[in-house]
Amino acid sequence: MTVPQNTIDPPPGHQPRPAPPLGSARRGWRPFVVRLHFYSGVLVAPFLIVAAITGGLYALAPTLERLIYGDILFADPAGPALPLAEQAAAARAAFPGLTMSGMRPAATGTESTRVYFADPALDDESLRAVFVDPYTGRVLGDEATWFGHLPLSTWLDGLHRHLNLGEPGRVYSEIAASWLWVVALGGLCLWAAKATGDRRRGRVGRLLSVDRSTTGRSRTMNWHGAVGVWLLAGLLFLSATGITWSTYAGANVSDIRSSLGWQRPQLDTALSPAQALEQAIDPSTVDYDAVLDAAAGAGVHSPVEVTLPAGPGQAVDVTEIDKPYRLTTNAAAVDPTDLGVTGEIDYWRDYSAIAKLADWGIRAHMGFLFGLLNQLLLLGIAIGLLTVIVRGYRMWWQRRPTRGSDWAMGRSPARGGIRRLHPIAVVGLSIAAVAIGWFLPLLGITLAAFVLVDLIIGAVKHHTTNQKAELNV
Repeated sequence: MTVPQNTIDPPPGHQPRPAPPLGSARRGWRPFVVRLHFYSGVLVAPFLIVAAITGGLYALAPTLERLIYGDILFADPAGPALPLAEQAAAARAAFPGLTMSGMRPAATGTESTRVYFADPALDDESLRAVFVDPYTGRVLGDEATWFGHLPLSTWLDGLHRHLNLGEPGRVYSEIAASWLWVVALGGLCLWAAKATGDRRRGRVGRLLSVDRSTTGRSRTMNWHGAVGVWLLAGLLFLSATGITWSTYAGANVSDIRSSLGWQRPQLDTALSPAQALEQAIDPSTVDYDAVLDAAAGAGVHSPVEVTLPAGPGQAVDVTEIDKPYRLTTNAAAVDPTDLGVTGEIDYWRDYSAIAKLADWGIRAHMGFLFGLLNQLLLLGIAIGLLTVIVRGYRMWWQRRPTRGSDWAMGRSPARGGIRRLHPIAVVGLSIAAVAIGWFLPLLGITLAAFVLVDLIIGAVKHHTTNQKAELNV
């Protein structure tokens, strides 16, 4: 009779293997990070895919607009430009039923001038922009604009922020931004641990390059990990800046900045009682060239946007707008009657360090800070992120059982990662999860949902295993 191997008594003097130390792989962070990275990657990746595609398209918007709207954005130089007052008069003559609200003078010799009008047919945040040839005064066309964005940029911006579904659609982008840094840092930890383990085993530990000698799932993992590390700084940047203007987490960021005095300063355009006009400014009486000269004396330089006051007692707002490699957004309030500067914002003096960083971050996220280079970098990050996600799903597919259904899914990492942590680490992890979930509400809600689903799946599997064991008895 053959005795089963697992029933043989241990030899005399045999000592049981001691429990693994707390820092070992069996009692370390890796199982927990593997499972977190796996589930967050699988479940959040669809949101990241949409964000990467829509963000990549938005990065192309300035170039596409130059092609689509080139007939109204540009003019052929033909002698000296007309005074801005005459250009504005030409636009008002084309739309006599609308009230002029401001203008964006041509910043270069080949650009047209935009004259803005309040249009009741548009929503409260949009204006009618009339494009005027600065040399002839001819109206080249008009478009609805949203904070200076033409229709294509407006549509692509809405697609990226909320899928053009309004406020409910912003949930998707906030989930993507809130989880992106978690997925990226989790992947870095795992890839760095693998490289360290390879070096300890006498193999080449690769962190930034791909081991081309590998095949199959190892080759996919090499590409997934190495490209992810190359993209890490960009992904963390996009996550942080995306969170700042999200709905729920963004409100927490705004509250913190406001309480610490880190918010963006606002230009005071109110005139003193002695300067205040009894009636609103008539756009036809403003010497726009003289207003720009006065603003330039206060450090506000082209390209700028001029905003006329909506009521009496207010000055004209002249604010710098984005151009490649411009770091400032100086602004000045100019009294159109005597051309005196009644208020100003000096970027280097009035912005706090955090406000500067936030302003630069948002403009870089939108592709404005460094022009075409900025836009190409964003497009490259979007494409790179898509390849990392595709390879992540491919790794999951390559872990599927080779027998059984052809459509079997890949195995998930082993359960019990949290139970392998030291109790003190579990307490610290729980506190961190609650704090992060408060600051990033949608991350907290989705994390709780992931945990609940995981517990349900675990309970179902445990029940199924017990039933099979009882049938085999």
